[in-house]
Amino acid sequence: MLDSYRLRLLVAVADTGSIAGAAARMGCSAAAASQQLAVLEREARAQLLERSARSVRLSTAGRVLTDHARRIITDLEVAAREVAAAGSETAAHLRIASFATGTRRIMAPAMIAMRRRQPLIELTFTEIEPEDSVPAVVAGQVDVALTHQYAGFSGPISNGLHQQLVLTDPLLLAVPAFAAPPSAPGLESSELRAFAGADWISGIAVQGFQAVTEMACHLAGFEPRVKSRADTYSVVLDLVAAGLGVALIPRSAVVQRPGVTLLTITAPVNLARNVHVTTRTSDRSPAVAAFREELIRQGRAGRRR
Repeated sequence: MLDSYRLRLLVAVADTGSIAGAAARMGCSAAAASQQLAVLEREARAQLLERSARSVRLSTAGRVLTDHARRIITDLEVAAREVAAAGSETAAHLRIASFATGTRRIMAPAMIAMRRRQPLIELTFTEIEPEDSVPAVVAGQVDVALTHQYAGFSGPISNGLHQQLVLTDPLLLAVPAFAAPPSAPGLESSELRAFAGADWISGIAVQGFQAVTEMACHLAGFEPRVKSRADTYSVVLDLVAAGLGVALIPRSAVVQRPGVTLLTITAPVNLARNVHVTTRTSDRSPAVAAFREELIRQGRAGRRR
């Protein structure tokens, strides 16, 4: 294996034309430089220098190795800069991911703030649901993910992961305006079992949105009659407005729709999804830590909005 220090010494000989000049550039004595060059010749198994009493010059093999050495040294310098940047809070490349509603309320504001505070950090984003983004973080395909977990459900396998709470997002009940119970404006609330006989709108997948709908209704003592399914909350709200049923909606996913009334759920209690920032425990990059803290700041700001 050729040593990078000795390769630099060989390049210095080529540039200065002497071992003494190379030694001065490298900060060592001429005797030490000569000794190291002899070791390099043994490593290369070739005569690299043609020595005489008063001069030294590169042999053919020495010129070939010097050309390679210049490229190797350049590559090493580039690698050192990129590694230093990856470990810096001010210059790095972060691969980030989030689910859709988390992007709008937390991730997008965090990206804007991060670009303003740390413009040298390059951000690349992918929209992924937690069931896919958590494995992507574990596999090293994503550095920072905004994920969620519904209260009452076990979380994904998190060995090797660091998860920090960003926001607790209460679930509301979206009902057609004509079906809302009479109450003072702004104080609408209801127990979930009051809608045991209603048609329900739920998700398509067997996890997440659909699962929490069924769990909440079971806690309230009934089986929901799911008549419509949709994968996005905006479509769910459109279906509620059209009178096709009622649905659970995280507060952060709410977009005002004419004909929809949102009710606070008084029973069962503590229906919510917990939003986390998920990273690898082994990733101690300052840039990752800085972006994690930015997401937490945006979560606090989201609670005040």
